[in-house]
Amino acid sequence: MDAERIRESLESNGLRFTSQRYCVMAFLLEHAGHPTAAEIFEGVNRLDPRLSRATTYNNLRDLVQAGLVREVAVEGRAARFDAKSAEHHHFICDWCGRVEDIAWYPVPRPGAASLGKRVVRASELILRGLCSACAAEKASQ
Repeated sequence: MDAERIRESLESNGLRFTSQRYCVMAFLLEHAGHPTAAEIFEGVNRLDPRLSRATTYNNLRDLVQAGLVREVAVEGRAARFDAKSAEHHHFICDWCGRVEDIAWYPVPRPGAASLGKRVVRASELILRGLCSACAAEKASQ
């Protein structure tokens, strides 16, 4: 995604375009491996050494709140981030912690009675287990 499309995406979601936000967003769009905040900081810091750790983390928070980036919580490990705009679910490996995209399929929402007065903004399914590489390694032991 070029700088102008990132600018439009940021501004249409209520965020000001800054070089730091651009660097974070561009890094996420180029790296599909669900990087951690620390990995994002290291990657963008190579491009712009003036970018501080706090600025990187603050921009990630803003991008998540604006709905441009998804934070994927991995139990017992650092959260990972995903800027893939197409709807999809995630699979998280219990052994290696790898996060993989799973093709989207609709998940039935609970009825209004079970939600009470809650307002659902979004939903996603997170599957957990062993990725194919870890399952094969465990099977060979």
